[in-house]
Amino acid sequence: MGRDYLDYLHDLFSAFAPVTTRAMFGGHGVYRDGVIIGIVIDEAIYLKVDGETRGAFEAAGSEPFVYEAKGKRVPMSYWTVPEEALDSPQEFRPWAQRAWEAALRKPKPKPRKSAAKKTVKPKAR
Repeated sequence: MGRDYLDYLHDLFSAFAPVTTRAMFGGHGVYRDGVIIGIVIDEAIYLKVDGETRGAFEAAGSEPFVYEAKGKRVPMSYWTVPEEALDSPQEFRPWAQRAWEAALRKPKPKPRKSAAKKTVKPKAR
């Protein structure tokens, strides 16, 4: 992915919030405050969607990112952005806001219990 496209993305998010991008899985992740809100694959941006925001994305004609695994198509919770939203940071802002809200609603994984924290009771004699 070209540096020019990543610069364009940072500009696109500028009316919303500062974001960072990191290479991952053949593309890039887009993060706000360390929280992933989008992915970039083949110079196309996909934003985080959940049950509360899916309707707005569907109504705008957006589609989920889909990958193939074991011969099956697997849709992800990252969707395309309407074409007109890619024209300016102001048009893009509401879509980025929806992605941020969806990311914040995502349940946090429960911490794993570490083997090191387990205490072993001595056997009664």
